[in-house]
Amino acid sequence: MSPEHNNKLASSHAPLCILGLETSCDETGVAVYHSERGLLAHALHSQVAMHRLYGGVVPELASRDHIARTLPLIEHTLTEADCTLADLDAIAYTRGPGLAGALLVGAGLATALAMAADKPLIGIHHLEGHLLSPLLSDSGLTFPFVALLVSGGHTMLLDVIALGDYRLLGETVDDAAGEAFDKSAMLLGLGYPGGPELARMASFGNPQAFALPRPKLHSGDLDFSFAGLKTAVLTKVRQLGTNSCEQSRADLAAATQEAITDVLVSKAMEATRLTNRSTLVVAGGVGANRRLREKLDQACMKAGKHVYYPDLQWCTDNGPMIAYAACRRLQAGLASASRDYAFDVRPRWDLAELVSTASFEHRATAN
Repeated sequence: MSPEHNNKLASSHAPLCILGLETSCDETGVAVYHSERGLLAHALHSQVAMHRLYGGVVPELASRDHIARTLPLIEHTLTEADCTLADLDAIAYTRGPGLAGALLVGAGLATALAMAADKPLIGIHHLEGHLLSPLLSDSGLTFPFVALLVSGGHTMLLDVIALGDYRLLGETVDDAAGEAFDKSAMLLGLGYPGGPELARMASFGNPQAFALPRPKLHSGDLDFSFAGLKTAVLTKVRQLGTNSCEQSRADLAAATQEAITDVLVSKAMEATRLTNRSTLVVAGGVGANRRLREKLDQACMKAGKHVYYPDLQWCTDNGPMIAYAACRRLQAGLASASRDYAFDVRPRWDLAELVSTASFEHRATAN
């Protein structure tokens, strides 16, 4: 690594141009982000059509598809951004959590490119990318805030005090909200991915037609649980039988969506009250759910709070969130870029591990 790169990355005021790669699951995302000019270009390939044939993500197929897609997407994105590898200040990749094979594709390719171009390398936590993604869409959003991070694999509430200073307030003890959507959709005979299909069917249903539980709604803490709801949906499906009409299925879909969003909204609003935060941020794939946004908008307006969402295109996995998170971390001095190009991936990387390390580094720097 050249001395110029060392000096530039060490300065919080120097403009940075970052290439970000996201390959944690079933979407290949690439982006070039500039700290002063913003998002220069991005590209995304979704594997939904391929995995739909199997009713869910097949890890081996996901990895193979990343191998075929990532390099062409990088070439396309660099062309769209009107830059080359030589113009980059660092290359970022998703280190975890995610599918091990899929993560290795992005990490391996990022490392090879960084070594070939003599560029610094940085691994980014996938969930922090989601957590910061609303900042890509709204420059008026500032720290601190409460974040509801809700996706297919994760559901948690965080007190986001500053960049790298996050406190876990609550999380799911079993299924994530996205899993509840997907598994309920499967029980209703809907296609993959189930969440959007269930939401579409729910728009034609009556949510009051079925009584479904709201697990841990009044538990007195900020944790979530959706496994019991899934079991309740299974029971209702069996009661309806194989000859259930389309309207009954739509009603059950609407009742399921209402139960999930009731819990998410109640817990999120309680988190803002307990932390005395005036701002709520929603991130992750389930953040695209229209009913969830409607109910959070209403609840925040009533409570005098502000709520922010990422653009719909940034709700699912994407390259810009990785490039942006890397840029912010490097500028804040909360991360260092690799010099020896050794890398690993963390398929089960707990955000709490990153939080404690980042918070310590931040306090040490401040003092």
